Amino acid sequence: MLRHVFLASLLAAGAAHAAPHSAYSPERVATPPPVTEPLPNLGRVYHSDTNPLVQEVWLLGRYHGQYWDSEGSAGADDGYEDRRFRIGGQARLFGDLTLHAQMVSGSDFEPFYNGFTELWAAWRFSDAFVLTVGQQKHRFTHDRNVSSRYINYLEHSMLTNMFGADYTPAVTLSGRAGRYSWYGGVFSNKTGRDMKDAFTDLDSGYSLLGFVTRDVCDFIPTDSAFLNVSFVHSDANDNATNLNQFDEGIAAALMLTEGPGSLVTEVTAGIGSDDGDAIGLNLQPGWFISKRLQVVARYQLAGSDEARGLRAQRRYERESGLGRGDLYQAGYAGLNFYLAEHRAKLMTGIEYATLDGEHSWTASVAVRVFWGPHSRGPFPMAQVLSPDSAFDWD
Repeated sequence: MLRHVFLASLLAAGAAHAAPHSAYSPERVATPPPVTEPLPNLGRVYHSDTNPLVQEVWLLGRYHGQYWDSEGSAGADDGYEDRRFRIGGQARLFGDLTLHAQMVSGSDFEPFYNGFTELWAAWRFSDAFVLTVGQQKHRFTHDRNVSSRYINYLEHSMLTNMFGADYTPAVTLSGRAGRYSWYGGVFSNKTGRDMKDAFTDLDSGYSLLGFVTRDVCDFIPTDSAFLNVSFVHSDANDNATNLNQFDEGIAAALMLTEGPGSLVTEVTAGIGSDDGDAIGLNLQPGWFISKRLQVVARYQLAGSDEARGLRAQRRYERESGLGRGDLYQAGYAGLNFYLAEHRAKLMTGIEYATLDGEHSWTASVAVRVFWGPHSRGPFPMAQVLSPDSAFDWD
């Protein structure tokens, strides 16, 4: 089955190459993208600079589908998954009020309605002070903060996913000034399909979560350079559905771009788990060969002080026999084909992972489509880098 995936990858590469070419702010900000793209306002149904009541209305949504083929020392599996489907709306009112609602389906649309990923209201008092109330994203680690619309790989890293970060009701403050941006708040540790229960049954404990990001181009003379430090403290109980693996977490990430190249380096530590403490390294280099074709790689290394302190990725390492252990390594190499920047792209790759003597290979082909306002942040958020002109095949 692996060779079928590589054949599909080559066909996708040819289609992408034959097709004609056509900053930084919080997730909730709807502003024009910093790169020229064919569909910059896909999903925007209303915009006015003069209406004092309603300034923007957006339709939101994304579809992510992926075929995978996993083979390992203790099992094998393959198939196609409707990985993500979300739909909703966002409106900016009175200049400073943003309302956001986005429904989510389960894997393979089972069930079609599976609650909301985000359901919040935000008031912008100033660039330095934005208050958001409602169900929203856990932005612990740069890896997790990067929206699934922009990640260069099939899934987030193993250790990032072990934290159980997702979306729960919260009250957060965020803002930016000069070279700094920040975000923090208090979160419930539980959510579910019934949003009324999610907002009122606050019996799962709580989590404190935050980050500070600094533009460090004054220290590192590259096209862009950002340092992000994030933390989480979780006081979860037996009712918790999220952020219930570690009591504490801390992460530091450095994101660099220079010309067509990028490098993201992040170190993450989880402390206070019944299964043991863990620490991991996540390296993500990339290179844009052309405006449409990007070569990416990733190396993960994680260790725990207990024999069962790490757990393999649910997608799709467990199907091939990986389970628990204290030493994990994984290497990924892939090609991403940008049909309409991040609005529509194809992703192909292969990953090798080991966990305490067991190993697995996973080959994949994925499609990513979204409509709605862009998110802003350090690379790779809403960014396609310019290739060297000598190698630009577009």
